[in-house]
Amino acid sequence: MAFSTACSKSVLERLRRWLLLLVFVPALAWTAEIEVANPQLTASDDGYVLAADFRFELNSRLEEAVNRGVVLYFVADFELGRERWYWFDEKLVTRSQTYRLSYHALTRQYRLSTGGLHQSFETLGEALGVLRRLRHWLVIDKDERGVVAGGSYLAALRLRLDVAQLPRPFQISALGNKEWTLAGDFKTWQATLPPLPAGEDK
Repeated sequence: MAFSTACSKSVLERLRRWLLLLVFVPALAWTAEIEVANPQLTASDDGYVLAADFRFELNSRLEEAVNRGVVLYFVADFELGRERWYWFDEKLVTRSQTYRLSYHALTRQYRLSTGGLHQSFETLGEALGVLRRLRHWLVIDKDERGVVAGGSYLAALRLRLDVAQLPRPFQISALGNKEWTLAGDFKTWQATLPPLPAGEDK
C-alpha cells in the first residue's frame, strides 16, 4: 500500500512538472521585448501620419545573424478602431509596414529598407537608431471611410521581428527559440484626431 501511494505521488509530481513546463516555457519564449513609446497621430495634407519610438536591443544571436548576411524583417502594425459597449470593438483601419535590415560585406555597410526606399549606415547601431524612430508614416488616408476629424478612437501600434520571412533553415531554428524572438505587445491609446489642413477637412 505504501509502495502504491509513493508511485502515485511520483506520477502526480511528474505530471505537475510537465504542466508547469507547458504553461511557463511558451510564456518565456514569447516575452515582449519591444516597447512602444510616445505614439502620436498628426494631421497632414494626405491624412494622418504616425510618429513613435521603439525601445529594444538586438541580442547576440540576432546581431551575429545580421553580420553574417541574414536579412532581418521587422513589421510595424497599426490599428485604429472604435469602442462599442454592445459588441466587439469596431476596427476601422489596419496598416502594416515592413523594414529590411541587412549587412553588405562588399561595401561593409548596413542597410535599412522599407518599400522602395533605403538608407545605408556605417554601423549597426546607426541603422537600429533609425529603425527605433518611426516618423511620418501615413496610416489614415484623408478620405478614409468611418474616420472623421475630431473623433475619438482607440489606436494601437506594435513592432515585431517577422521570423516567417527568415530563410528556411533559420525559420526552423527560430521555432520556440527565445533568442530568435523579438516582438512587443500592442501599445494602445485614446487618440482624438486633430482637424486636417484647411481645404482638406472631410
